[in-house]
Amino acid sequence: MGFNCGIVGLPNAGKSTIFNALTKAGAQTASYPFCTIEPNTGIAKVPDERLDKIAEIVKPDKVVPATLQFTDIAGLVKGASKGEGLGNQFLSHIRNVDAVMHILRAFNDENITHSYNEINPLKDAEIVNTELLLADLQTVEKRLDKAKTSAKSGDKRLRQLVEDLEKIKMEIERGVSARNIPEVSKIPDLFLLTRKPVLYVINIDETDTERNKNLENLISEIQLKEKSQAITICGKLEEEALELEEDERKEFLKEMGINESALEKIIKSGYSLLDLITFFTTRSKEVRAWTIKRGATAYDAAGKIHTDFQRGFIKAEIYPYEDLIKLGSEHLVREKGLMKLEGKEYVVKDGDIIHFKFNV
Repeated sequence: MGFNCGIVGLPNAGKSTIFNALTKAGAQTASYPFCTIEPNTGIAKVPDERLDKIAEIVKPDKVVPATLQFTDIAGLVKGASKGEGLGNQFLSHIRNVDAVMHILRAFNDENITHSYNEINPLKDAEIVNTELLLADLQTVEKRLDKAKTSAKSGDKRLRQLVEDLEKIKMEIERGVSARNIPEVSKIPDLFLLTRKPVLYVINIDETDTERNKNLENLISEIQLKEKSQAITICGKLEEEALELEEDERKEFLKEMGINESALEKIIKSGYSLLDLITFFTTRSKEVRAWTIKRGATAYDAAGKIHTDFQRGFIKAEIYPYEDLIKLGSEHLVREKGLMKLEGKEYVVKDGDIIHFKFNV
Protein backbone atom coordinates (compact mmCIF):
# COMPACT_ATOMS: atom_id res chain seq x y z
CA MET A 1 0.00 0.00 0.00
CA GLY A 2 1.06 3.61 -0.56
CA PHE A 3 1.33 6.46 1.86
CA ASN A 4 -1.20 6.85 4.67
CA CYS A 5 -2.65 10.21 5.67
CA GLY A 6 -4.55 10.42 8.98
CA ILE A 7 -7.54 12.78 9.16
CA VAL A 8 -7.76 14.48 12.57
CA GLY A 9 -9.62 17.33 14.25
CA LEU A 10 -12.14 18.14 16.94
CA PRO A 11 -15.44 16.19 17.00
CA ASN A 12 -17.93 17.43 14.36
CA ALA A 13 -15.32 19.31 12.35
CA GLY A 14 -16.40 17.32 9.27
CA LYS A 15 -13.66 14.68 9.23
CA SER A 16 -15.87 11.79 8.14
CA THR A 17 -17.67 13.94 5.56
CA ILE A 18 -14.34 14.89 3.96
CA PHE A 19 -13.11 11.30 4.28
CA ASN A 20 -16.17 10.15 2.30
CA ALA A 21 -15.63 12.85 -0.31
CA LEU A 22 -12.05 11.68 -0.80
CA THR A 23 -12.50 7.92 -0.73
CA LYS A 24 -16.21 7.30 -1.47
CA ALA A 25 -16.03 4.91 1.47
CA GLY A 26 -19.43 5.77 2.97
CA ALA A 27 -18.21 6.24 6.54
CA GLN A 28 -20.92 7.11 9.06
CA THR A 29 -21.48 10.82 9.68
CA ALA A 30 -23.62 12.31 12.44
CA SER A 31 -24.27 15.55 14.31
CA TYR A 32 -22.90 14.30 17.64
CA PRO A 33 -19.31 13.89 18.91
CA PHE A 34 -17.36 10.63 18.53
CA CYS A 35 -19.41 9.30 15.62
CA THR A 36 -16.09 7.78 14.54
CA ILE A 37 -14.59 5.52 17.21
CA GLU A 38 -12.59 2.92 15.34
CA PRO A 39 -10.67 4.56 12.48
CA ASN A 40 -12.14 4.14 9.00
CA THR A 41 -9.67 3.48 6.23
CA GLY A 42 -10.22 4.21 2.54
CA ILE A 43 -8.23 4.41 -0.66
CA ALA A 44 -8.29 7.38 -3.02
CA LYS A 45 -7.15 7.15 -6.63
CA VAL A 46 -4.67 9.87 -7.52
CA PRO A 47 -5.99 11.90 -10.49
CA ASP A 48 -3.21 12.18 -13.11
CA GLU A 49 -3.97 13.08 -16.72
CA ARG A 50 -0.51 11.80 -17.71
CA LEU A 51 -1.62 8.24 -16.96
CA ASP A 52 -4.60 8.61 -19.30
CA LYS A 53 -2.44 10.03 -22.09
CA ILE A 54 0.10 7.20 -21.75
CA ALA A 55 -2.77 4.69 -21.95
CA GLU A 56 -4.09 6.34 -25.14
CA ILE A 57 -0.72 5.67 -26.81
CA VAL A 58 0.19 2.26 -25.31
CA LYS A 59 -3.41 0.90 -25.39
CA PRO A 60 -3.01 -1.54 -22.46
CA ASP A 61 -5.59 -4.03 -21.21
CA LYS A 62 -5.49 -2.43 -17.78
CA VAL A 63 -4.84 1.07 -16.37
CA VAL A 64 -3.97 1.35 -12.66
CA PRO A 65 -3.68 4.77 -11.00
CA ALA A 66 -1.49 5.53 -7.99
CA THR A 67 -3.34 5.60 -4.65
CA LEU A 68 -3.17 7.30 -1.28
CA GLN A 69 -4.64 5.78 1.85
CA PHE A 70 -6.71 7.97 4.19
CA THR A 71 -7.56 7.07 7.79
CA ASP A 72 -10.45 8.84 9.50
CA ILE A 73 -9.38 9.01 13.17
CA ALA A 74 -11.71 9.65 16.13
CA GLY A 75 -12.21 13.28 17.18
CA LEU A 76 -9.93 14.69 19.86
CA VAL A 77 -10.84 16.84 22.88
CA LYS A 78 -8.95 18.69 25.60
CA GLY A 79 -7.22 16.24 27.90
CA ALA A 80 -6.66 13.60 25.20
CA SER A 81 -2.98 13.35 26.23
CA LYS A 82 -4.28 12.30 29.67
CA GLY A 83 -6.80 9.85 28.24
CA GLU A 84 -9.87 12.13 28.02
CA GLY A 85 -12.49 11.26 25.40
CA LEU A 86 -10.93 8.65 23.12
CA GLY A 87 -7.51 10.20 23.70
CA ASN A 88 -5.29 7.17 24.02
CA GLN A 89 -6.80 5.50 20.95
CA PHE A 90 -6.60 8.77 19.02
CA LEU A 91 -2.92 9.25 19.78
CA SER A 92 -1.98 5.65 19.00
CA HIS A 93 -3.73 5.84 15.61
CA ILE A 94 -1.80 9.01 14.69
CA ARG A 95 1.48 7.18 15.29
CA ASN A 96 0.63 4.80 12.43
CA VAL A 97 0.21 7.39 9.64
CA ASP A 98 2.79 9.12 7.42
CA ALA A 99 1.15 12.55 7.53
CA VAL A 100 -1.72 14.35 9.23
CA MET A 101 -4.61 16.18 7.59
CA HIS A 102 -6.05 18.49 10.24
CA ILE A 103 -9.68 19.48 9.61
CA LEU A 104 -10.69 22.87 11.03
CA ARG A 105 -14.36 23.81 11.23
CA ALA A 106 -15.26 27.16 9.66
CA PHE A 107 -18.95 26.45 9.01
CA ASN A 108 -21.94 27.16 11.23
CA ASP A 109 -24.77 24.63 11.46
CA GLU A 110 -27.29 24.70 14.31
CA ASN A 111 -27.94 20.99 13.80
CA ILE A 112 -24.28 20.06 14.34
CA THR A 113 -22.94 20.72 17.82
CA HIS A 114 -19.51 22.23 18.41
CA SER A 115 -17.42 20.87 21.28
CA TYR A 116 -16.70 24.37 22.59
CA ASN A 117 -19.75 26.30 21.28
CA GLU A 118 -17.66 28.66 19.15
CA ILE A 119 -16.65 28.60 15.48
CA ASN A 120 -12.97 29.50 15.78
CA PRO A 121 -10.61 27.47 13.53
CA LEU A 122 -7.43 28.91 15.08
CA LYS A 123 -8.56 28.04 18.59
CA ASP A 124 -9.55 24.54 17.44
CA ALA A 125 -6.10 24.06 15.88
CA GLU A 126 -4.46 25.10 19.16
CA ILE A 127 -6.52 22.59 21.15
CA VAL A 128 -5.46 19.65 18.98
CA ASN A 129 -1.86 20.81 18.67
CA THR A 130 -1.56 21.32 22.43
CA GLU A 131 -2.69 17.76 23.09
CA LEU A 132 -0.20 16.39 20.55
CA LEU A 133 2.58 18.50 22.09
CA LEU A 134 1.68 17.29 25.60
CA ALA A 135 1.82 13.68 24.39
CA ASP A 136 5.22 14.37 22.80
CA LEU A 137 6.44 16.01 26.01
CA GLN A 138 5.60 12.83 27.92
CA THR A 139 7.54 10.78 25.35
CA VAL A 140 10.59 13.06 25.57
CA GLU A 141 10.56 13.17 29.38
CA LYS A 142 10.49 9.36 29.62
CA ARG A 143 13.35 9.07 27.15
CA LEU A 144 15.31 11.82 28.93
CA ASP A 145 15.03 10.08 32.30
CA LYS A 146 16.44 6.87 30.80
CA ALA A 147 19.19 8.75 28.95
CA LYS A 148 20.30 10.61 32.10
CA THR A 149 20.64 7.32 33.97
CA SER A 150 22.64 5.74 31.13
CA ALA A 151 24.83 8.85 30.67
CA LYS A 152 26.28 8.42 34.17
CA SER A 153 28.63 5.92 32.56
CA GLY A 154 30.44 8.86 30.96
CA ASP A 155 29.70 7.82 27.37
CA LYS A 156 30.02 10.93 25.13
CA ARG A 157 27.22 9.82 22.80
CA LEU A 158 24.82 9.40 25.71
CA ARG A 159 25.76 12.79 27.13
CA GLN A 160 25.04 14.31 23.71
CA LEU A 161 21.70 12.48 23.64
CA VAL A 162 20.79 14.03 27.01
CA GLU A 163 21.74 17.47 25.70
CA ASP A 164 19.64 17.03 22.55
CA LEU A 165 16.63 15.73 24.51
CA GLU A 166 16.82 18.66 26.92
CA LYS A 167 16.75 21.08 23.95
CA ILE A 168 13.78 19.24 22.44
CA LYS A 169 11.95 19.28 25.79
CA MET A 170 12.54 23.02 26.18
CA GLU A 171 11.25 23.77 22.66
CA ILE A 172 8.15 21.59 23.06
CA GLU A 173 7.38 23.36 26.35
CA ARG A 174 7.53 26.62 24.37
CA GLY A 175 4.88 25.19 21.99
CA VAL A 176 7.22 24.39 19.08
CA SER A 177 6.21 21.34 17.00
CA ALA A 178 8.83 18.59 16.73
CA ARG A 179 9.04 19.01 12.92
CA ASN A 180 10.47 22.51 13.56
CA ILE A 181 13.11 21.40 16.10
CA PRO A 182 16.48 20.55 14.44
CA GLU A 183 17.64 18.18 17.20
CA VAL A 184 14.69 15.83 16.58
CA SER A 185 16.28 14.60 13.32
CA LYS A 186 19.26 13.30 15.33
CA ILE A 187 17.03 10.81 17.20
CA PRO A 188 15.11 8.81 14.55
CA ASP A 189 13.47 6.43 17.04
CA LEU A 190 11.77 9.14 19.09
CA PHE A 191 8.51 8.86 17.07
CA LEU A 192 7.03 12.21 18.06
CA LEU A 193 3.49 12.99 16.89
CA THR A 194 4.19 16.62 16.00
CA ARG A 195 7.07 15.60 13.77
CA LYS A 196 4.62 14.34 11.16
CA PRO A 197 3.93 16.78 8.30
CA VAL A 198 0.53 18.48 8.57
CA LEU A 199 -1.91 19.83 5.99
CA TYR A 200 -4.61 22.09 7.43
CA VAL A 201 -7.97 21.77 5.67
CA ILE A 202 -10.48 24.49 6.53
CA ASN A 203 -14.00 23.09 6.13
CA ILE A 204 -16.23 25.93 4.97
CA ASP A 205 -19.84 26.64 4.03
CA GLU A 206 -19.84 27.98 0.46
CA THR A 207 -22.92 30.11 1.19
CA ASP A 208 -21.47 31.85 4.27
CA THR A 209 -19.96 34.77 2.34
CA GLU A 210 -19.48 36.96 5.43
CA ARG A 211 -17.37 34.37 7.26
CA ASN A 212 -15.51 33.40 4.08
CA LYS A 213 -14.30 37.00 3.55
CA ASN A 214 -11.64 36.44 6.22
CA LEU A 215 -10.41 33.09 4.92
CA GLU A 216 -7.26 34.47 3.26
CA ASN A 217 -6.17 36.06 6.55
CA LEU A 218 -6.97 32.82 8.38
CA ILE A 219 -4.92 30.75 5.92
CA SER A 220 -1.97 33.14 6.20
CA GLU A 221 -2.13 33.08 9.99
CA ILE A 222 -2.19 29.28 10.13
CA GLN A 223 0.65 28.95 7.63
CA LEU A 224 2.76 31.48 9.52
CA LYS A 225 2.08 30.06 12.97
CA GLU A 226 2.22 26.35 12.16
CA LYS A 227 4.70 26.50 9.25
CA SER A 228 2.37 24.19 7.32
CA GLN A 229 0.17 24.36 4.24
CA ALA A 230 -3.52 25.30 4.53
CA ILE A 231 -6.37 24.98 2.00
CA THR A 232 -10.15 25.41 2.05
CA ILE A 233 -12.84 22.99 0.89
CA CYS A 234 -16.58 22.59 1.39
CA GLY A 235 -16.88 19.02 2.68
CA LYS A 236 -20.69 18.90 2.61
CA LEU A 237 -20.86 20.05 -1.01
CA GLU A 238 -18.16 17.59 -2.07
CA GLU A 239 -19.95 14.69 -0.37
CA GLU A 240 -23.25 15.61 -2.06
CA ALA A 241 -21.49 15.65 -5.44
CA LEU A 242 -20.45 12.01 -4.94
CA GLU A 243 -23.97 10.88 -5.84
CA LEU A 244 -23.46 12.19 -9.39
CA GLU A 245 -21.68 10.60 -12.34
CA GLU A 246 -18.11 11.83 -13.01
CA ASP A 247 -19.02 14.36 -15.75
CA GLU A 248 -22.10 15.57 -13.86
CA ARG A 249 -20.06 15.93 -10.66
CA LYS A 250 -17.47 18.13 -12.38
CA GLU A 251 -20.22 20.27 -13.91
CA PHE A 252 -22.03 20.56 -10.56
CA LEU A 253 -18.86 21.67 -8.74
CA LYS A 254 -18.02 24.09 -11.54
CA GLU A 255 -21.49 25.67 -11.27
CA MET A 256 -20.81 26.12 -7.55
CA GLY A 257 -17.57 27.95 -8.36
CA ILE A 258 -15.30 24.99 -7.55
CA ASN A 259 -12.85 24.37 -10.39
CA GLU A 260 -10.74 21.85 -8.50
CA SER A 261 -12.32 19.03 -6.46
CA ALA A 262 -11.38 18.37 -2.82
CA LEU A 263 -9.56 15.23 -3.91
CA GLU A 264 -7.48 17.12 -6.47
CA LYS A 265 -6.63 19.92 -4.04
CA ILE A 266 -5.73 17.55 -1.22
CA ILE A 267 -3.75 15.15 -3.42
CA LYS A 268 -1.76 18.04 -4.87
CA SER A 269 -1.07 19.49 -1.42
CA GLY A 270 -0.42 16.02 0.03
CA TYR A 271 2.18 15.19 -2.63
CA SER A 272 3.93 18.47 -1.91
CA LEU A 273 3.67 17.91 1.86
CA LEU A 274 5.12 14.40 1.71
CA ASP A 275 7.55 15.28 -1.10
CA LEU A 276 6.19 12.57 -3.38
CA ILE A 277 6.57 12.02 -7.12
CA THR A 278 5.04 9.62 -9.66
CA PHE A 279 6.69 7.22 -12.08
CA PHE A 280 4.99 4.92 -14.61
CA THR A 281 5.38 1.37 -15.91
CA THR A 282 3.96 0.18 -19.25
CA ARG A 283 4.68 -3.55 -19.44
CA SER A 284 2.66 -6.77 -18.99
CA LYS A 285 -0.36 -5.25 -20.82
CA GLU A 286 -0.75 -2.76 -17.98
CA VAL A 287 -0.06 0.95 -17.61
CA ARG A 288 0.42 1.86 -13.98
CA ALA A 289 1.33 4.88 -11.85
CA TRP A 290 3.50 4.46 -8.75
CA THR A 291 4.19 6.85 -5.90
CA ILE A 292 7.64 7.23 -4.32
CA LYS A 293 9.56 9.80 -2.30
CA ARG A 294 11.45 12.45 -4.23
CA GLY A 295 15.13 11.47 -4.32
CA ALA A 296 14.39 7.71 -4.51
CA THR A 297 16.63 5.63 -6.77
CA ALA A 298 15.79 3.16 -9.52
CA TYR A 299 16.61 0.42 -6.99
CA ASP A 300 14.01 1.88 -4.55
CA ALA A 301 11.46 2.12 -7.36
CA ALA A 302 12.03 -1.53 -8.27
CA GLY A 303 11.28 -2.51 -4.68
CA LYS A 304 8.07 -0.53 -4.79
CA ILE A 305 6.81 -2.86 -7.53
CA HIS A 306 8.04 -6.18 -6.16
CA THR A 307 10.85 -7.47 -3.95
CA ASP A 308 11.96 -9.74 -6.83
CA PHE A 309 12.50 -6.69 -9.04
CA GLN A 310 14.75 -5.21 -6.39
CA ARG A 311 16.54 -8.42 -5.42
CA GLY A 312 17.38 -9.34 -9.01
CA PHE A 313 17.86 -5.77 -10.30
CA ILE A 314 20.12 -5.59 -13.36
CA LYS A 315 19.30 -2.34 -15.18
CA ALA A 316 16.36 -0.06 -15.88
CA GLU A 317 15.27 1.40 -19.21
CA ILE A 318 14.07 4.92 -18.47
CA TYR A 319 12.67 7.79 -20.51
CA PRO A 320 10.56 10.88 -19.65
CA TYR A 321 6.81 11.06 -20.16
CA GLU A 322 7.25 14.15 -22.36
CA ASP A 323 9.23 12.18 -24.96
CA LEU A 324 6.44 9.62 -25.34
CA ILE A 325 3.85 12.37 -25.84
CA LYS A 326 6.07 14.22 -28.32
CA LEU A 327 6.93 11.17 -30.45
CA GLY A 328 3.72 9.17 -30.04
CA SER A 329 5.18 5.69 -29.44
CA GLU A 330 7.71 3.83 -27.31
CA HIS A 331 9.19 2.41 -30.52
CA LEU A 332 10.13 5.90 -31.74
CA VAL A 333 11.48 6.85 -28.29
CA ARG A 334 13.80 3.85 -28.48
CA GLU A 335 14.67 4.48 -32.13
CA LYS A 336 15.69 8.08 -31.36
CA GLY A 337 18.00 6.85 -28.59
CA LEU A 338 15.99 8.59 -25.85
CA MET A 339 15.41 5.44 -23.80
CA LYS A 340 18.40 5.36 -21.42
CA LEU A 341 19.81 2.34 -19.62
CA GLU A 342 20.39 3.23 -15.96
CA GLY A 343 21.75 1.46 -12.88
CA LYS A 344 20.63 1.19 -9.25
CA GLU A 345 21.82 4.65 -8.25
CA TYR A 346 19.81 6.58 -10.86
CA VAL A 347 17.56 9.13 -9.09
CA VAL A 348 14.00 8.79 -10.40
CA LYS A 349 12.36 11.94 -11.73
CA ASP A 350 8.66 12.80 -11.66
CA GLY A 351 7.05 11.46 -14.84
CA ASP A 352 9.74 8.88 -15.65
CA ILE A 353 8.52 5.79 -17.52
CA ILE A 354 10.56 2.78 -16.39
CA HIS A 355 11.07 -0.78 -17.66
CA PHE A 356 12.98 -2.89 -15.12
CA LYS A 357 15.38 -5.65 -16.16
CA PHE A 358 15.92 -8.21 -13.41
CA ASN A 359 16.91 -11.82 -12.86
CA VAL A 360 15.94 -13.91 -9.85
